[in-house]
Amino acid sequence: MRALDLAIIVLFLVGMPLLGVWIGGRQRSATDYFVSERRISWWVVCVSVVSAETSTLTVLSVPTVAYLATPAAGGMTFLSLAIGYLIGRIVVSFVLLPKYVAGDLITAYGFLGKRFGGGLQSTASVTFLLTRLLADGLRLFATAIPVKVVLAAYGLDASYWAIVLVLGIAMVVYSFLGGVRAVVWVDAIQMLWYVLGAVAVIAVLAGKLPDGWFSGAADAGKFQVLDFAANPLTSPYAILTAFIGGAVLSMASHGADQLIVQRLMATRDVRASQKALIGSGVVVILQFALFLFIGVMLWAFYRGVRPVQDLGLNNNDELFAHFIVNDMPSGLSGFVIAGILAAALSSSLGALASSTVTDVYQRLVRRPLSEAEVFKQGRIWTVVWAGLLIVCAGLFASFTRRGNPIVEQGLSITGFTYGALLGAFLLGLLFRRARQSDAIAAFLTTVAVMALLILGVKFVGPDLALTVDFSAAAPAKQVFALAYPWYTPLGVLVTLLVGGLLSLRHKGSAPPELEEPVTAKAV
Repeated sequence: MRALDLAIIVLFLVGMPLLGVWIGGRQRSATDYFVSERRISWWVVCVSVVSAETSTLTVLSVPTVAYLATPAAGGMTFLSLAIGYLIGRIVVSFVLLPKYVAGDLITAYGFLGKRFGGGLQSTASVTFLLTRLLADGLRLFATAIPVKVVLAAYGLDASYWAIVLVLGIAMVVYSFLGGVRAVVWVDAIQMLWYVLGAVAVIAVLAGKLPDGWFSGAADAGKFQVLDFAANPLTSPYAILTAFIGGAVLSMASHGADQLIVQRLMATRDVRASQKALIGSGVVVILQFALFLFIGVMLWAFYRGVRPVQDLGLNNNDELFAHFIVNDMPSGLSGFVIAGILAAALSSSLGALASSTVTDVYQRLVRRPLSEAEVFKQGRIWTVVWAGLLIVCAGLFASFTRRGNPIVEQGLSITGFTYGALLGAFLLGLLFRRARQSDAIAAFLTTVAVMALLILGVKFVGPDLALTVDFSAAAPAKQVFALAYPWYTPLGVLVTLLVGGLLSLRHKGSAPPELEEPVTAKAV
């Protein structure tokens, strides 16, 4: 790394939060702070949705997925999961989005409050908060990986804790002062930055690869997209697993996760939010293809050597950062590293704050809050969640396992709760008899069942014999976990089964409105 690269990175870390503050302008109300008075264009929200879900996990780890893929699995099979994501977004656009946007809600969980009652609304919101804390803590830690590599090039051995502290402060500045408008616009700018950085990496790699590398990669199966041979129980990219699991996972992440829903509710109307969400699915497929292609090029550049054993890296996910720091020209290297940071600074703080205030705090105080109080609490909780994210990221840096690509670890975290969240929404839509007590019982049962399934259920040996084992002892045979795209569909099925059966004890349908949710008009 040269001084020019470091100057570009510092300029980005200082300039991007300041740009967000300028774009956000003065926040005049809680509605402006949380949903920008519903005035943001659909195409800006579309890009913001992609940037929000991209994170450093995608930029650093998706190339690693393609790099490490075996000839049998194929290097581009991650794309089949993205196709499933698009299918799920289409369903959400026409089933759930009209309930949120036309209902003039502040959070997605306001729908659950309207359908079942405040108890389930708060339960779902707290579940979202804990899930997002873990997932975004992992995201923030992933961002610290390239920064640590950069600083090591200068002979500086900075701790992950110090790095995530600086990144967290940069993220909270524009979220606190600019609200969701600043977040959405900064997301859009940052996506353009990291995509241009990816194109620059491809251009540099193209000049370094030998003749015939493309045909060699094709012969090794690196461009295979659809995998019909893999076992759908244990392979996340088997065609059935990717399409079904990916679709339901996307329905949860884009229909029941306030991080994305908050952005969609900042559009002008239902049609605009639908265009933003479906368009984001198409952009994500193209984006995944871009970073997977980089992974294949890195495989050709390094001749498929093992990143940890042969290159001396701390973990596989440092591979992309290693290339950027050591093999990119001065200036471009700093630009690309700044792009990786851009993917991480997409803030979830506004979503965490809005859900805390409208779904939890409002219920605890047991009185209507004035607009000034909601606005004040929104900013307070923005800072609180920033501190919690920094602590969580530091703990991940200390304790996370380094075997699988970190993007797969991030997706696995959501498996504990996404099925229960999406299942609660579908229970309210499909079972008219279901009451709040049924939904809460089904919700909690699902979380417990998924914890048992994820932590204890394994498949042992080549015959994939089913076993349940919570011990940490090294297995005598090779052990396979259930493929993570199945976590959310199974969770949805448990929620619907338990909630549906419990609803049979009631006669007639539930009242159409049990509790008035916090809406933009109410605020």
